[in-house]
Amino acid sequence: ASIGHHRIMQWSQWFAGMADLQPSDRTYNCLPLYHSVGGIVAVGAALAAGGSVFVRDRFSASQFWGDVAAWDCTVFQYIGELCRYLLHAPHDTKSTYHKLRLACGNGLKADIWMPFKSRFAIPQILEFYAATEGNFSLFNCEEQVGSIGRVPKFLSHRHGVSIIKVDQETGEPVRDSNRRCLRCGPEEIGEAVARMSNDGGEASARFEGYADPAATERKILRDAFAPGDAWFRSGDLMRKDDKGFHYFVDRIGDTFRWKGENVSSTEVAGVVRACPGVLDADVYGVDVPGADGKAGMAAIVVDGTFDIAELHRQVAKHLPSYARPLFVRIRRGLVRTATFKANKQQLQHDGFDPARIGDPLYFDADRAGFTPLDAALFEQLARGTIRL
Repeated sequence: ASIGHHRIMQWSQWFAGMADLQPSDRTYNCLPLYHSVGGIVAVGAALAAGGSVFVRDRFSASQFWGDVAAWDCTVFQYIGELCRYLLHAPHDTKSTYHKLRLACGNGLKADIWMPFKSRFAIPQILEFYAATEGNFSLFNCEEQVGSIGRVPKFLSHRHGVSIIKVDQETGEPVRDSNRRCLRCGPEEIGEAVARMSNDGGEASARFEGYADPAATERKILRDAFAPGDAWFRSGDLMRKDDKGFHYFVDRIGDTFRWKGENVSSTEVAGVVRACPGVLDADVYGVDVPGADGKAGMAAIVVDGTFDIAELHRQVAKHLPSYARPLFVRIRRGLVRTATFKANKQQLQHDGFDPARIGDPLYFDADRAGFTPLDAALFEQLARGTIRL
């Protein structure tokens, strides 16, 4: 992604203002410095405000609170599942003896928002949405649990953000008879797009693109609502409530179809993670011979209190039948990138073959409960003799 000097200064000033950083503030930063948040936002915002930054070489759940307390940090920058790791870590007596006034970041899931804030006595959480190459951002200044932010009415004329309907099988925008895109209504799920101004207009709305011109063009939506207009495609599915708060749903491509319905891996994973004894979870679609679409599968990490029967009760209670995982794989750990994002490709490649997988596997054969998936049961699935 192309990142110009204007963009770096813009990010730094934005976050310094949104977090109300002062010269007396010290930011705790344990994120990779090659990442836009760890290397630009966390550092740049503090320097723009005249404050300081404590940089740790990598995240450590066991040393996090000791660092924060010892170095008098007042703000910390989170991303992805960092807060979940802290919440699942053993009790640390230093976890509430700190001077933190703010946690700022993106990717804090609704199911751990209030438990995290309460357990660690965090006065304020500032959740935001942004992308390194994107031309818009959202901030949740009101601490609306689970929301990634909203555009205040007094700024709406400067931030042209819309959620449009997309075909979730192809990922392409849905257009009307005049070839114009269709905006989603409240609570409808669609792709977030933002108006571009690469013609000398508002600098913050420019899309500077990538080193690859073809990749740049793929992110531009042309003739969306009027002839000649251009909008940046975020690639993210969102919904907006009647108060204007936006909620992240999934990445386009992370959804899958089963029984003719679209399934959001992120939403299903949220339900699975909320089950007692589940420490972490990834949800993805897998191919089943003879079946149309992809069946849901959950790879989970659990502790000694986990009960597979309780997991079945929870998903049956909170998810429609088509969204409930048919397969469960219990792992000792899940693969994460340096910024705590899921890496599902290998899991999808492994599928549910017990001959290839040494982890415990379960299958919801009759929608009445998970049963161990052995070689004989797998053979029936492979032959397509079990009706799903």
